[in-house]
Amino acid sequence: MGGSCTQRRPASRRQVLLPFLLPLLYPALCEQIRYSIPEELAKGSVVGTLAKDLGLGVRDVSARKLRVSAEKLLFSVDAESGDLLVKDRIDREQICKERRRCELQLEAVVENPLNIFDIVVVVEDINDHAPQFDQKEIRLEIIESVSAGARISLDPATDLDINTNSVKDYQINPNPYFSLMVRVNSDGGKYPELSLEKPLDREEQPSHRLILTAFDGGDPPRSATTQIEVFVKDTNDNPPMFSKDEYRISVSENLPPGSSVLLVTATDQDEGVNAEIQYYFRSTAQNTRNMFSLDEKTGLIKNNQSLDFEDIERYTMEVEAKDGGGLSTQCKVIIDILDENDNIPEIIITSLSDQILEDSPPGMVVAVFKTRDRDSGGNGEVTCHIGRDVPFKIYSSNNHYKLVTDRALDREQTPEYNVTITATDRGKPPLSTSTTITLHIADVNDNAPVFQQASYEVHVAENNPPGASIAQVSARDPDLGPNGHVSYSLVAGDLEPRALASYVSVSAQSGVVFAQRAFDHEQLRALELTLQARDHGSPALRANVSLRVLVGDRNDNAPRVLYPALGPDGSALFDTVPRAAQPGYLVTKVVAVDADAGHNAWLSYHVLQASEPGLFSLGLRTGEVRTARALGERDAARQRLLVAVRDGGQPPLSATATLLLVFADSLQEALPDLGDAPAPSDAQAELQLYLVVALALISVLFLVAVILAVALHVRRSSRPAAWGCFQPGLCVKAGPVGPPNYSEGTLPYSYNLCVAHTGKTEFNFLTCSEPLSSGQDILCAESPGALFPLQSGNDLTSHPETLTPSGADGNKYPELVLERALDREEKAIHHLVLTASDSGDPVRTGTARIRVLVLDANDNAPAFAQSEYRVSVPENVAVGTQLLLVNASDPDEGANAEVMYSFRYVDNKAAQIFKLDGNLGTISTIGELNHEESGFYEMEVQAMDNAGYSARAKVLITVLDVNDNAPEVVITSLSSSIPENSPRGTLIALLNVNDQDSGENGQVNCFIQGNLPFKLEKSYGNYYSLVTDTVLDRELVSSYNITVTAADRGSPPLSTETHVTLNVADTNDNPPAFSQASYSAYILENNPRGASIISVTAQDPDYGENAQVTYSLAEDTVQGAPLSSYISINSDTGVVYALRSFDYEQFRDLALQVIAHDSGDPSLSSNASLSLFVLDQNDNAPEILFPALPTDGSTGVELAPRSAEPGYLVTKVVAVDRDSGQNAWLSYRLLKASEPGLFAVGLHTGEVRTARALLDRDALKQSLVVAVQDHGQPPLSATVTLTVAVADSIPDVLADLDSLESPASPDDSGLTLYLVVAVAAVSCVFLAFVIVLLALRLRRWHLSRVLQASGGGLGGVPASHFVGVDGVRAFLQTYSHEVSLTADSRGSHVIFPQPNYADTLISQESCGKSEPLLLSGDLVCSKDNHASVQVSACQIFSPDL
Repeated sequence: MGGSCTQRRPASRRQVLLPFLLPLLYPALCEQIRYSIPEELAKGSVVGTLAKDLGLGVRDVSARKLRVSAEKLLFSVDAESGDLLVKDRIDREQICKERRRCELQLEAVVENPLNIFDIVVVVEDINDHAPQFDQKEIRLEIIESVSAGARISLDPATDLDINTNSVKDYQINPNPYFSLMVRVNSDGGKYPELSLEKPLDREEQPSHRLILTAFDGGDPPRSATTQIEVFVKDTNDNPPMFSKDEYRISVSENLPPGSSVLLVTATDQDEGVNAEIQYYFRSTAQNTRNMFSLDEKTGLIKNNQSLDFEDIERYTMEVEAKDGGGLSTQCKVIIDILDENDNIPEIIITSLSDQILEDSPPGMVVAVFKTRDRDSGGNGEVTCHIGRDVPFKIYSSNNHYKLVTDRALDREQTPEYNVTITATDRGKPPLSTSTTITLHIADVNDNAPVFQQASYEVHVAENNPPGASIAQVSARDPDLGPNGHVSYSLVAGDLEPRALASYVSVSAQSGVVFAQRAFDHEQLRALELTLQARDHGSPALRANVSLRVLVGDRNDNAPRVLYPALGPDGSALFDTVPRAAQPGYLVTKVVAVDADAGHNAWLSYHVLQASEPGLFSLGLRTGEVRTARALGERDAARQRLLVAVRDGGQPPLSATATLLLVFADSLQEALPDLGDAPAPSDAQAELQLYLVVALALISVLFLVAVILAVALHVRRSSRPAAWGCFQPGLCVKAGPVGPPNYSEGTLPYSYNLCVAHTGKTEFNFLTCSEPLSSGQDILCAESPGALFPLQSGNDLTSHPETLTPSGADGNKYPELVLERALDREEKAIHHLVLTASDSGDPVRTGTARIRVLVLDANDNAPAFAQSEYRVSVPENVAVGTQLLLVNASDPDEGANAEVMYSFRYVDNKAAQIFKLDGNLGTISTIGELNHEESGFYEMEVQAMDNAGYSARAKVLITVLDVNDNAPEVVITSLSSSIPENSPRGTLIALLNVNDQDSGENGQVNCFIQGNLPFKLEKSYGNYYSLVTDTVLDRELVSSYNITVTAADRGSPPLSTETHVTLNVADTNDNPPAFSQASYSAYILENNPRGASIISVTAQDPDYGENAQVTYSLAEDTVQGAPLSSYISINSDTGVVYALRSFDYEQFRDLALQVIAHDSGDPSLSSNASLSLFVLDQNDNAPEILFPALPTDGSTGVELAPRSAEPGYLVTKVVAVDRDSGQNAWLSYRLLKASEPGLFAVGLHTGEVRTARALLDRDALKQSLVVAVQDHGQPPLSATVTLTVAVADSIPDVLADLDSLESPASPDDSGLTLYLVVAVAAVSCVFLAFVIVLLALRLRRWHLSRVLQASGGGLGGVPASHFVGVDGVRAFLQTYSHEVSLTADSRGSHVIFPQPNYADTLISQESCGKSEPLLLSGDLVCSKDNHASVQVSACQIFSPDL
């Protein structure tokens, strides 16, 4: 076991003298301290004065923590006195089992310094256990033929006590048949034996009851009793007897195989084996033996095979009954077979067609068959039928049948039929049989391909790579083979065949549609295709399906500036600004268009460069150039602006325009700065002519002139001026005709009038986003030819005398008579010759050989080959190993020679380790051997035959010692958890190592397996300390399973492993970590308050409260409001909620920071960014920009000439939608019209055009109600009412439009003043009045001609073709007008150049107007600022009146 006393250094200064005293106490401390106590000592009893024996004082007991340790702690130390006390019950039999010497090993441990002392407590036995028998009742069996003096061994009683307290004597109650003998074994044990005093007779008394008592040697003695019941076994002296000599029975031929036919019964007066009767067939034909079987134990006769009356009608057999002693008797059995209807009909297929075309007509023969039945009469008459759920039927004729089709077949519904034909006879009960034939239906091409969808629609982005797959169609054909093989082709489209082939193609095999070229959204927005699927049958069948390809827009077109346009020489044109313009004055407007759609066509305007920064401002969305402040004296008269127009695509595209602005109150004021030579007047000749005529008329008709002047004055005062917004101060941008100093005679002005478009139309490009993607033979006797005895009996003779008694019928039967007793051991077989002679003359004889077998009787006892058996085995022998073979022989034979082996004496321990095979006599191990517990075993073996004769032999087994004890590791102190920041060298556990072996087998080495941050340090003797070797990290390893291995030095060495589970306690050293660095979430606008948006998750590798994460949002503001009023987060789950309903039109995204805190001390945290995107819903109805209602609430009037041809553009409804994407796609339709069929509205353009030519009967005033609807779900709409006047000019319609009033002109006040002065002066200065009056009239006439020459092209345009924004007029369709004013021409020419894109209205005309330009009152420019109107308008110039 190996222990040693070593000296340790003191643990504190108070024990500084202890190291000097230890060498003096060393011899005493190294000796074992021994105490002796009786078992079952009361708890708290003093075992010994431990502290005193160790040389410790009373104060040292608690100061040095005196304690004892053991594998099972039965003792404790009194903390005050230091005495060793009993802590738990001490039972020697439980602790030391069967060991003679019971010693308990303890270790006393003291600290400061650490010392360990060995203590031995000897436990002495007391008589606290009474003897015990293993069985409360012992059953013995003795054959009645056993002679007196026979001995029977009994199981001894056991006593857990030892020495004098063990079993000492046995007694039995008085009995005339049995007496008790006590034998003493070599180890001193006593064993009882029963001795038979006189022979037994089972017929007199079948059993005997005895009481066996065992006494121990204690004081007072204890005892135990057991009951013995002796059963007397019988001998075989009675033969079996059948209940009948002959058995007869009738059975049906349909009796199932294995059925019980007959039970033959024989009885025997004997008991046990002698009364066990076995039955055999005797003198029975072989076919009968094959047909029937006989149960040897029960006598039950069963049929092995099916009976058939047609083959055999009767079976006869002879049955013999034999008991266990060899006596037998015979009987006869007769079995008659009854006929039954046991033959089923047969169906024979003579012809079969397994392939049938599915278009076969009804009545086609499929199969021909016939029936047959081996029975006769009614049992042989057969009828056939088939199931009702098959399209077939049968026809019969003299047991011949044919199977034909009953209706049309369809392979696609049922590809094959399993037709079951059932044939039934007319027997009682009727029998039937079924035959199933499989008929395969051959396919014909009767099904056309079927597409999976009724129509297909795909979205393809423009500029796609040629050859790209854009869609796939799929059709299925339920036919089989070539009839079901589908190929695809392109058969039609909304383009010419050649053009269509250049756009798309389809794979014939897969149905995949490929783009042959790159699509252009501006050229082709949708493509309608017709695809065809054709099978390969004959004839081939086809199916068509429509495929709509929608081409999505991409930002591939830069904006194009329509106004300001460059002059003919490529220079920028000038715009004039009044010097008195106030801040916000509309100077001009940059008009641009983008051929793209959706976001790609959203335009924004930016100032790139300005001559005077801060003087002008530019509308981001409108392109309006306004004054930002009033003009200063230092500001230059000429200003230059560089404007950039950028679309909303990704990446954005842009274009630039240069604006030249001149500060002047009139055109004449600006002209000296713009040109070198004045242009001559083009109306001088007409003015001279008019002055001569006026002077002649006024000189004659002075009074008429005065009256006319007054009348004109009154008329003009009562009606508003007809010049609308062309008056100064409104939107007049051009001055009068330039002076006559231009050498070429043409004003260098080009007026570009354009129409702003919105909505989807075939003439321009709409702002439109791409739609969201919806996106598994008993042989019963001796063999034939065997010899049978005439009659079995106990007595046969070797010198027989033949007797021939006569029977009742006069026949004579021979019998053998035994003359003297037989001895099988002397002669086992006797051969006799039996001769039978008749009474004839001469006498005839017959002989038979008789073979007499002498059966054995049990008259010999077994005998062992050796009286004592010895064997030595190592203690590590495997369980189940055969150690020894004991052999006993018996000269008898058969059952009498069968010897059974058993242990006559064996103690309880040996009985649990060794096993004796009762048949073979082999002794093997059933438990493990242990040399330390017991090195020697002695037992007695008994051999007994069936009659109860027995023999005994002694068996001695020596157990050899091997190294079979692994070391033991006891944990005396353990810390199950330590903090992860514990320093190196922290003590975890204290281990005690022990090995029960001695020598090298008991020397133990300890080590730790694996690469762990721990190490073992040897403390004292066999004690080891487990300490930390490095710094721990719970997040890397939260717990350790430390395996401490203790290995001895035996051969082979043994080892044991002790597992120590150590948990690493957590400290807060890790902040939470989000699963993502940033999160993105999408939410639909108008969401319900409190809706869940997204869940963020952060993990903290710490444990417990250090890993509990709470979530919060970083403080921020959104549009001036705190972020917490928009968004909240659940602090426990991290779920983000919306606190209000979002509006896509207010803001589209939101960025915030999510913070995760743990609950540690101090708390740690981390951040993650969250981007929230608001998705649009259709929550804004369309807003109609044009026509806008006038300020008085009346509807605007549009002009349609009576000469307008069908398709004439009357006006255009312009609307926008604040939503985006598909929700902003607008469509226009006509809800109501005063003259249905006269006007038509473009579905996507909103253009109102004439549907037919105007007639004279058409009303002058037409009212139209137009509805504008978006494409959202559900769609929203708005309506507008249009009033269309049918007239060639505005004066023609003014008289009939009572509701239209012209606004007053502020310039008429000057004219009135002139007239008043002229009237006052005409009486005095007539000639001067006439001259002044004519001059004024000529001047007005001259100005109207100039206006007609400069704006005559506008006179024919209806007022409804303009849209006004803050005084600026713009056409609703793109028109480019070049106006040339020449000094030598009285006509004005308006030219419409050919546009450079296909969907622009093309016009080319020249017109000359002699009447002044009159505009209706609805053309007064609105001063409202519509910042969100997405229209473009060019500047309109008119002369100052």
